[in-house]
Order: sequence, then structure tokens, then C-alpha cells
Amino acid sequence: MKLKILTMKVFLSSILLIMTGALLLAQVKVLDEYNLFELKNVAEVTVSPSGDWIAYTVIVPRPFNDPPGTDYRELFVYNVKTGKTTDLITGKRSMSGLNWSPDGKKITFRYSGPQSSGLQVYAIDPKGGDPYPITFHTRSINSYEFINNDLLAMVSAEPQTEKKSNLLKKGFDAEIFEEEFQHLNLYLYNLKTNEVSQVTSEVTVFDFTVSPDGKFAAAAIAEKNLVDHSYMFKRIYLVNLETGELTKLLDNPGKLGKLAWSPDGKKLAFLSASGIHDSVVGSLFVIDVPNHTSFEELTNYAEGMRASIINIGWKDNNTLLFVSEEGVDMVLSEQKLNDKSRKILIEPGNIVFRSFSRQGDLIAFSANIAEHPNELYTYSLRRNRFQRITNLNPWLSEIKMGKQEKIIYDARDGLDIEGVLIYPTDYEAGKRYPLITYIHGGPESAIQNGWVTRYNLWGQIAAARGYFVFLPNYRAGSGRGVDFTMEGFGDLVGKEYEDVLDGIDYLIEKGYVDKYKVGIGGGSYGGYFSCWSATRYTDRFAAAVSFVGISNQISKRNTTDIPWEDYLVHWGFWTHEDMEKVWEASPIKFAPGSKTPLLLLHGKEDPRVPPGQSLELYRKLKIHGKAPVRLVWYPGQGHGNSKNTSRLDYTVRTMQWFDYYLKDMGPKDKMPEKYIEFKID
Repeated sequence: MKLKILTMKVFLSSILLIMTGALLLAQVKVLDEYNLFELKNVAEVTVSPSGDWIAYTVIVPRPFNDPPGTDYRELFVYNVKTGKTTDLITGKRSMSGLNWSPDGKKITFRYSGPQSSGLQVYAIDPKGGDPYPITFHTRSINSYEFINNDLLAMVSAEPQTEKKSNLLKKGFDAEIFEEEFQHLNLYLYNLKTNEVSQVTSEVTVFDFTVSPDGKFAAAAIAEKNLVDHSYMFKRIYLVNLETGELTKLLDNPGKLGKLAWSPDGKKLAFLSASGIHDSVVGSLFVIDVPNHTSFEELTNYAEGMRASIINIGWKDNNTLLFVSEEGVDMVLSEQKLNDKSRKILIEPGNIVFRSFSRQGDLIAFSANIAEHPNELYTYSLRRNRFQRITNLNPWLSEIKMGKQEKIIYDARDGLDIEGVLIYPTDYEAGKRYPLITYIHGGPESAIQNGWVTRYNLWGQIAAARGYFVFLPNYRAGSGRGVDFTMEGFGDLVGKEYEDVLDGIDYLIEKGYVDKYKVGIGGGSYGGYFSCWSATRYTDRFAAAVSFVGISNQISKRNTTDIPWEDYLVHWGFWTHEDMEKVWEASPIKFAPGSKTPLLLLHGKEDPRVPPGQSLELYRKLKIHGKAPVRLVWYPGQGHGNSKNTSRLDYTVRTMQWFDYYLKDMGPKDKMPEKYIEFKID
């Protein structure tokens, strides 16, 4: 009898343990596609002239019960002395171009009010109140900078010609391709009188910064207001703000980035490519103003670094501060002009950030880590310490996430390649898992070891569903210096693609990944790699997702809005000079016989990689392939999705595709359901 009672107790205890375990399992929270559209993150950050306040904007996802559209932005201000945050503008608003008036009495931003002619400059008191316009220009303001409390320099498009306006009024709306662009002019705007004076004409000002004395602007100027010119043909000019006289400061070759005056106005620092064939704006130079030095004679402060410099500012007349991509890490450094080496302030492996705002000892920036998206951070130059200020998504602390780490592996030629690896949230050592390989775009960009979960980057969403997620920084990208970038020049899907295969093999050899359940996906150049994987290397991949990707390099090069950029920094020759090489790098050539299920997604208004690229491959695979293929159009979207409904569709649909083909959810000769039931109110 005692034995029976003891057995019953053991049985009941076992049942209780099982039920408790099941309950605990049910309580484990992981990130899903819908959580992604609840995440807030800090966007722009700017420190007041006194250093007492930090204004910042927060991106707030648009609720799905609102009409479809882009996310909202809200405005906040942080009091450095008291540690108190005040919300200034919240709700269904959006603003950009955050700044302070020189006297620090108001925060300014670009905003489209109910009575505004497009985007105007608005202001608000940091202590609270209603925003109000301070400019009343007849057209939208693209960018602006204060000269003093009463005077702005600003860039705006020139007015449409009277002849064109009259034709449109009469219903004649024919468009003359690439001939009807309107120049972006530099103007002065008097805030007291609302008078506007035009400074430049017959050229386009893409970027500018006013000298400390307010007399000049250093500007990135091109001959035409076309996308290709904004990429490849901007040159540095000195603009006399009183007379409008333009003086070319430097005939810099190729791509051009940020410009920054020294405090005394005697020097100009700028970021650019190292040469005409360098695709990355990752080199740092300084010139005297006026300048009498050729580009070839300048010191490149990034030379010899395994890094790409992405942002700059001055600490004093002889000292620069800069942010650099270094592999999968971000670093803040200090560089004296007469020193050969830099001083590292924020070491790699801490936080991920791209820009900063500084006043005196205080630096503020928007930064993220693996566990959370962008928050407001500060850094003290004097104390050499950074601090997180905001916590916009406290619910993330309750979410179980997959382990994330930096990995380094050897490519087949011995070069070390870096990447980010996320483990499945339920990872068990010794067990093999399906893999999603994410390929970044560009290729002149890189993945950082921070928050890597967005609508088009599966990250922790995939980890929660039992995937390893691999994000390699392949050759031709940024973050490793010019030589690393140039490895891809004229050799598309050569060594750069082999780096991806070698990384996948590395994970298979470590016993992490089931080689029969390898998927790949990405957008733009990442979409190109995905199409290449589904055709040329179809034996290696069980599923692929291509977003705004390239399938036919011949037709793409003839239809993209950046043909010169494509020629100068990627190919180095025109298609007609070696058509066979261009065709050999086209996924569509290898489409017949493809065995990899491929999901193609494309914005119908994409000018960069025109939607015909996905259509060409779809038709070819539909007729000659041996695996399912589906093509999804996103109306009104370009080279990436901005509308919230299109973003959610992308995230849910692509995860559905991977689940179906990588987790044995359905027959490999069929496709998942074409219509998705979205879990939204």
C-alpha cells in the first residue's frame, strides 16, 4: 500500500513538473514580426550651444489602424543638468533637420504645417509650447544652417519655368526625361523681414556648411540635379555668400561626403573616396582655405587603417573627432593634425553609432547594441565615459533573444572575414539548425554588431523561429580600408561572393548548420547575391529571397539611374567593351534548371534597380526553372519600402517563405499561401 501511495506521489510530481515546465515555456516571450512594428528608436540628436540641453527625435511606428504611410517622429529635449526629459511634440507628426538657434533659445526643424508651402523651418521653445514657422518660403526647404540669429542659409529647388507651368495648367504633362530637373540653389533667408536672396544659380548645391565668420559656405556642387551627379560628380566649392562667387576649392575625384570647418575657419575637413574608382566615402582629408594643394598631395588620415571613416567634427583648430566603421564595430577617435596616430576614445565592441553632436566636453549620439535599437547616449570627453540616457522599449527586457556574436573566419585565399552570427533562441549544442544568410546591400556598406532586426533584416525574428542568422561583411564592402573595398572592382560576384560561401561552409563545419537547409536573402546588392545563389549556385541553397535585386546586369546597367557610378566604382568598363563578362555575372544566364525556390519582391517605382530586373528573372524561371518562383510588387515603393503596410507584408511574407522551404512545412514543388492573414486590428 505504501508503495502504491509513493508511486502515485511520484506520478503526480512528474505531472506537476511537466505542467510547470509547459507553463514556463508558454511564458517565454520572443520577438515576432509584429513586435518589430512596436519598436521606437532615436533618430536625430543635437546639443544646444550652451551644452545644457539635448534635443532629439524619436521614430514612432505608425499604427496599422491609421491610413498606410511612413512612421511618425516625435520631438523631445533632455536637460543635461537635471536629467529630466520633456516631450515637446508628440502624436501624428514628423520632422527632420534638427538644429538649435545660435542663442540656444529655440529648437528648429523642417516641418510641413497645415499652411506651409512644403517643408519649412519651424521652431519651438525647449521649455515647451507650440511649434511655429520661422520661414515662409514659396517652396520646400531641403536643408538649412544658421548664420546668426536672424539669418539662415538654405537650399531649395528653383521654381518651375513659366512655360512649363503654363503647359501643365493646360493639361500637357509630357515629361522630358533627365532634362527637366530643377537646380537646388543656395539662398539666404532673413528671419526678421522674410526676404529671400538667391546666392547660386545654374548649378546644384547638394550639401553645404557655413564658415564660422558667416561670410562663406563650403559646398558640394555638381553641374546637374541628377542622382548620378549626386554620387559621382560633386566637387568642393567656396561660395561667397554676399556676391555668390564660386571658387573651386578642390577637384576631388569621385564620391564626396561630409564637410566640416575648423573653429577658426582656416581649414576644411572632408570625407571622400580615396580615388575615382573607390566606392566608399571612407577617407579623411583636410585642406587650407583658400587651398593651393592638389588632391594627390593631401594627407589621407584613413590611410593604413582597416577602417572606413563615416563622420567627422572638430574638437579644436588642430584636433579632429571622427567615427569609423572597423569590421563589425564602430569607434570614436581623436586625431591631431600633426600626429601620425589617433587616440581611440570609444573602443570597438561597445556601441554602434554613425553620427554625433558636440558642445564642449559633451558628445551626444543615437546608438544601439545587440539588445536594443537606437537610444540616446552621451559621452564625456573629460571623463572618457559614455552613458545611456533613454529606454524607449522597456518591454524588450522581457524578450528572450538569441545569442549574438562577432565571428572571424578565413576565406579560401586566407584573408580573414568578419561577420555577425545570431544563434537560435532555443539553441542546443550539437544540434544542427536551418540557416538564413543575410547579405547587405551596396556592396559599399557593412553590418555592425549591434541591433540587426528591422523589417528587411530578419535578425532576432528568425532566431526566435529556430534559425541561425549569418551576416557576413564580404569583400567590396566598407569598414576594412580601401584595399578591401577594391577587391570587388571589376570582379562582381567573384571573391566577394566566395567570402559568403566560405562563411556558410565554416558554420557547417562547426556543426551549427544543416547544409540541406541553407537560405539566403537581402536587398539591392543583397538581392543580386540572392538571385545569383538561386541560379548559379542553386545546389547550395534550399530557399532564396531577393528584394529589389539585380538579375540581368546588361539591362540593369542600361536602365539604372546611376550608370556612371556603376561604371566608375564597380565595373571599370562599359558593357559593350566586354559584354560576355557582364553576361557571365548575370543570374539570369544560369536560370534554366534552377532548383532553389525564389521569392522576388520589388518596388514598382524603383529607379535604382528597375522592377524589370525581377520580372525578367521571374519569366525565365517560370518557363525554364525547376522550382517555385513568386513575384511580389509593392505599388508606390521605390528602392526599399517606406510604407508601414508594405514593410509588414515584406517581413511576414519572407519569413513564411523561409519557414516553408527550410523547416519542412510543405512540399518543395509547391508554394506557401499567396494571401496572408495579418494579425492587426
